[in-house]
This record gives sequence, structure tokens and C-alpha cells, in this order.
Amino acid sequence: MAVTALHSAATGLSALSTEIDIIANNLANVNTTGFKGSRANFESLLYQEKMQPGVENANGDRRPAGLFVGLGTRISNTQPDFTTGSPIETGRQLDIMVDGDGLFQVSILQETGSGIGYTRAGNFFINADGDMVLGNSNGPRLDPPINVPSDTERVEISADGSVFALQSGAIEPSNVGQIELATFINLNGLKPIGGNIYVESGASGPPIQGVPGEGTLGTIIQRFLESSNVDPVKELVSLIKTQRAFEMNSQTIQAADEALQVVSNLRRF
Repeated sequence: MAVTALHSAATGLSALSTEIDIIANNLANVNTTGFKGSRANFESLLYQEKMQPGVENANGDRRPAGLFVGLGTRISNTQPDFTTGSPIETGRQLDIMVDGDGLFQVSILQETGSGIGYTRAGNFFINADGDMVLGNSNGPRLDPPINVPSDTERVEISADGSVFALQSGAIEPSNVGQIELATFINLNGLKPIGGNIYVESGASGPPIQGVPGEGTLGTIIQRFLESSNVDPVKELVSLIKTQRAFEMNSQTIQAADEALQVVSNLRRF
């Protein structure tokens, strides 16, 4: 009946509205360092079984197909895209990016993600204590912590994550720390908490930690940042498709309403 069509179209409008929100967030973060775009995955809802397939009639023949009417759709999950964004040369000595797999580890609140967050953003700073911190609004410390002496004139970071500081009056730089990376069996299971940071979840599995260049982990490139991997053209095309689908579901509601109006007017005849 038209009532079922009304409910099905309503679920479509709700799901497509959420997809527009996801696309809008992707476009809003097109210039966010290390940002990973997401897409919405849809799934169908329950089906009404009006005729069962394979039912045998009096002649021994079986019905070749059944009759099922779906009850709409919903968004099952959002799937992040962890492909590497384009490298951007900055020339800044504390800007680093991961060439390949792996995420930087930073210290966050203990009650959030067991105290460790993970990020692809590599725009680091030196705070008032000399610690390397992520350049977001909270400034979480790199984990394991790396402290740069106050009289450091130059910082060099090698491909394997070794951090060297050339102090004033020194001839050779000294090793002040080692950057470690982490990866997960299921990156899609990571939970974003804002600030370019993800935390571990039951779906992601525990972190697999190591030195850059070890195993499947990528290497470090200094004086480069990883840009957002959002493709504005693809997102705008997806936005147009979603808008058209939203309009079609609106037309379905209008058609179902007109059908119900016809039925309600039958009493006049």
C-alpha cells in the first residue's frame, strides 16, 4: 500500500540527509592536514514476504520466485578512506609525514582511548617544556615523548624516525629520541574523536607498533606534510547524486500521498 511507500521514502530521506552531512564534513576538511575522508554505506531494511518462493501448487509445480516488498534503507556505517594524501613541501623542520602505512602516536586523556591517540597529521611543534607536540588546539605530546634541548639550533629527523638535535656550539647532532608508528588490523574500526586524532576500538584491534620502515610500516619524510585525501571533484559529484536521490524520494512521498488521497475520495462515489 501507499502507506508502506511513505515509510520507505521517509527512511531514504533520513539516510540521504545523513550522507549529505558526511559529504559536507569531507568538503569542510579539504585543507585539513592528514584528514581522511569518509563515505556512507547503506543497507536495506526488513522485507515483507507476501508470497514465498518455491511453494508447490496442486499440479506439483513450484513458484519460481516470491513476492517481497522492502521497507526502506538506513546507513549501516561510515567507512574512512586511509589512502595517503598528496605530499606538500613546507621546508619546516618539524613538519613530517609518513610515506606508507602507519600513524603517529600522541598522549591524550586517559579516559579517552586509554591515553593514546593516533593521527596521520605531522605538523609538530616544540612546547614550553621542549617536548614535541601535535599542532592542534590541545597540543598532545608525541608518544614516546621526545624532548628537544632549549639550545637546539637545528632538528633533523631520519627516515627511520630517529630525531637528532644540533645544539649550540656542538659539532655533531645528538640523538634525542625515536619516533614510533602504529597500525591496526582494521583501520576502518578506529574511532575519530576530532583534532585529527583516532582512538582504538573493539573493532580496530590492538595497535601494532614499530619503528618506521620496519615490516609494513612506512618511513618518515621531513619537511613535508600529508594533505587531506579528499577529492573535491568527486565529493561534489557525490553531493549532486545524493541531492537527486533526495528529490526522488520526496517525489515518492508526493506520489504515495496522492494515491492515498484517491483512496480517501472513493467514499464520495
